[in-house]
Amino acid sequence: MHSKPKAIITGVEAYIPDYVLTNEELSTMVDTSDEWIMSRVGIKERRILREDGLGTSFMAAIAVERLLEATKTDPSEVQMLLCHTVTPDMVFTATSNIICDKVGIKNAWGYDTNAGCSGFLFTFETVRRFIESGAYKKIVLVCGERMSSIVNYEDRTTCPLFGDGAVAMMIEPSYEDNLGFQDSILHVDGIGRKYLYQTAGGSLYPASHDNIDKRMHFIHQDGQSVFKHAVVGMADVSEEIMKRHNLLPADVAYLVPHQANLRIIDATARRMGIEKDKVLINIERFGNTAGTSIPLAIWDFKSKFKKGDNLIFSAFGAGFTWGAILYRWAY
Repeated sequence: MHSKPKAIITGVEAYIPDYVLTNEELSTMVDTSDEWIMSRVGIKERRILREDGLGTSFMAAIAVERLLEATKTDPSEVQMLLCHTVTPDMVFTATSNIICDKVGIKNAWGYDTNAGCSGFLFTFETVRRFIESGAYKKIVLVCGERMSSIVNYEDRTTCPLFGDGAVAMMIEPSYEDNLGFQDSILHVDGIGRKYLYQTAGGSLYPASHDNIDKRMHFIHQDGQSVFKHAVVGMADVSEEIMKRHNLLPADVAYLVPHQANLRIIDATARRMGIEKDKVLINIERFGNTAGTSIPLAIWDFKSKFKKGDNLIFSAFGAGFTWGAILYRWAY
């Protein structure tokens, strides 16, 4: 038996809102069209949580309840819950704490993380370390976003991009050395704060009539700069993690990329030498759900995975943040 366990995903469940916002409906709200959106980013529709008074924790709690049921886990067995979100219910209390309260998890501790669209990778790396310490046996990793809450539906460059949803994963230890979390390469570069950001709502610009009137509490993006950095960043780390483990394209079962832009995904796959049928894409149906997008793809396509499959998770996000994980499917 190996002394240090590997972190493995033993269950994954999701909640996506019922309401479907189509390109056709968007084109009645802002100067855009289905052709314009599809040709630039490849999104046909996105799910939106429309009801007032429901935040990220509403979706996340349902995903966690489904996970506990699917994995036959009593809430009292969960030792830790980490929630990645850039759209927390509130600045504080942490959304992770709110989720625990809603689902009856009483014996755990946890906190929120925020690493933009790379958030799943960064949070999974964190969870991995807790599992490898040997001190934790059951950790719930949640990624949830109500991106519609910070989208300006008068900005044609950003409003077609984002959707809402939540995914919950059970992470547990395994002593089968060849399964689970194998390796990661993660990066940040603070220059990204100039190109993709939400100005107001934090301590720099607290909420005021002035900054609300100036629409400073919405997403702002310099699309060309973000695209240029994302293409290079995602492709570099995805190729690097293959080289580090002497993986040929034939050795990779699937690339599971962040779902932000079809052209970025295609560029990453080309760099890796991965054929299109090995690239898991659902951006057309869900849009960009930020840090939730890789978990949402894992949930969406989990029936495809076989035990021992080499998966590469790759993302790029605000910050800038970017990285790749090599994961070997464990069930």
